[in-house]
Amino acid sequence: MTKTKEPPVTGVVTECLPSTLFRVKLEDGKEIIGHLAGKLRVHRIRIMAGDKVSLIISSDGDKGRIVYRN
Repeated sequence: MTKTKEPPVTGVVTECLPSTLFRVKLEDGKEIIGHLAGKLRVHRIRIMAGDKVSLIISSDGDKGRIVYRN
């Protein structure tokens, strides 16, 4: 199975949820649930409400993986 490179989209974290889940409002106004990518977990990067993040949206479009904190 091959992975396709999706361009990351940016958004703002609006709420921190349990189990390192975050509610993120995208630039287009849509709200999705995002979880931390592995490198952010390993290096213990803290993300709080109000942070700008880059994330990769899943194929179904209602979830995403946070890959970078701006």
